[in-house]
Amino acid sequence: MIDKLSEALHFQHQALRLRHQRQDVLANNIANADTPNFKARDIDFAAELARAAGREGGRKTLELNQTSARHLGASGGSADGGVPQRLYQMPEQSSLDGNTVEMERERVRFADNALRYQAGLTFMNRSLQGLKTAMQSE
Repeated sequence: MIDKLSEALHFQHQALRLRHQRQDVLANNIANADTPNFKARDIDFAAELARAAGREGGRKTLELNQTSARHLGASGGSADGGVPQRLYQMPEQSSLDGNTVEMERERVRFADNALRYQAGLTFMNRSLQGLKTAMQSE
């Protein structure tokens, strides 16, 4: 029974965890907006969530095949407990001090991510309420 509950909420849990981590990255960008040579970063949320959803029981559903010992292994961020891969952002307009943070873009991304995080919390809360209602006897 507990396994089924956990399975029902696993995807939403992963999405909320990734949203939280992305919020931290975006907040760090905003905090360093005046730091010379600071490079803005972000998380590719869709790719990381797809990576988390593509896992079953803690193991990858798609493995890379190495045909030579000289091939690089599969590395990078993971969405199931590890740190997601943080990508550098390319600025629309370069700055003289080498900082790539564009405050307008960061504020929009921060607000959008916060709104989506709140929507995810609301969805998860309603899912839990529905499961709770289904388990109660009448």
